[in-house]
Amino acid sequence: MAGSSPEIVRKPRADAVRNRERVLEAAKAVFSAGGSEASLEAVARHAGVGIGTLYRHFPTREALYEAVYRREVEQLGDLAEQLQCAPEPVEALRRWLRANVEFVATKKGMVAALALVAHGSTELHAYSFDRLTKAIGTLLARAVEAGAIRDDVSAEDVLRALIGMCYMHDQAGWQTTALRLLDVFVDGLRLQPAAKAASTAKPAKKAGRPRSP
Repeated sequence: MAGSSPEIVRKPRADAVRNRERVLEAAKAVFSAGGSEASLEAVARHAGVGIGTLYRHFPTREALYEAVYRREVEQLGDLAEQLQCAPEPVEALRRWLRANVEFVATKKGMVAALALVAHGSTELHAYSFDRLTKAIGTLLARAVEAGAIRDDVSAEDVLRALIGMCYMHDQAGWQTTALRLLDVFVDGLRLQPAAKAASTAKPAKKAGRPRSP
């Protein structure tokens, strides 16, 4: 037809989009469980699709691992934006950090493969670090502005503490321990009433000679 452009970008079919999302969600569940079942065949079975469908969307194992990883990072970034409107800034920060424990569980299930992917992609590492530290930074800043937590902890400090808590244990049930430590950590960031008073109180007058009448 005259006037039509030869370069028409077609949108993916709805069923193709649904299949891709099902594969990514299934991969998250399978990789989080880890163990010998963390295979692409297990992902396809969990998603209810054929292995051929999986490979059409993700032609290599590394492509699937990277897609799952990026999707998790993007979801955490989106969650941080949603939580900026939460009424309690400290609880918003706590909820976001607890969501990260689930992310780490998925990451642990594919840590070896991710190491290979990240080794050839400094962009992937830079993207995830930047996205996550910005997410933490916005929630931290809001809690500090509300006078709810101390102001001498950076986003990088919190991210390192979170990683340490999650990778301290590898045995079954490690998430329970990580979540408990996370609650202790967040509660430790809170400004206690005495500290709040000290930060707002005027300097006390020094004892000395009585003032002249």
